[in-house]
Amino acid sequence: MSGLAATIAVGEEDQWRAGLYALIGRLFFDGPDSALLAQLSVVQLSGASAEDDQGDDGPLGLAWRQLAQASSAGDAAALQHEHAMMFVGVGKTPVTPYTSAYVAGVSPERHLLLLRQQLEQWGLGRDAAASTPEDHLSGVCDTMRHLILRGEPIEAQKEFFNKYLYLQSIALCNKLCDARPSSFYLEVARFTQAFLEVEREGFDMIASRS
Repeated sequence: MSGLAATIAVGEEDQWRAGLYALIGRLFFDGPDSALLAQLSVVQLSGASAEDDQGDDGPLGLAWRQLAQASSAGDAAALQHEHAMMFVGVGKTPVTPYTSAYVAGVSPERHLLLLRQQLEQWGLGRDAAASTPEDHLSGVCDTMRHLILRGEPIEAQKEFFNKYLYLQSIALCNKLCDARPSSFYLEVARFTQAFLEVEREGFDMIASRS
């Protein structure tokens, strides 16, 4: 994803949020390499979530520890092969990573068009050299990362989250769990869902205060 606006200084909580969106996008874009597996197996979950019930002892903290454990036992070559077979293989794959496939009441083509129009309004768009459509979960997560690091108003972040990310990603992860992946990608799906629930609750809390 390319953008026209510069990144601005953001607080620790938003850096934490942006970093987790980047991680989730990376894991759905391609299987992890050995360096990423090693990092995931030792890095502690940190950020604002550690200050509330979503911290180390909450659902997100538990999901992170399970992902770390699966990472320590993961084999990079096997997981890269699994990613290709699960999401990229020739013909119909067990799970499509394109969020437009999980939208009710509108065709995937229409949803993708609306997404592209929204990205254009923000000066964001797919890199010219990229072949992956913008509705790939990795691209949608990257958009959220951009919005956070650019300091876009929380209302704009919430609107994009609700319209283009939350329900679609939860459904995608449910589909992934049903496909019976390795323990690693099962934990990726569970961690993604746990993080998105924290985001949803955060957006709702902010809205209730306004």
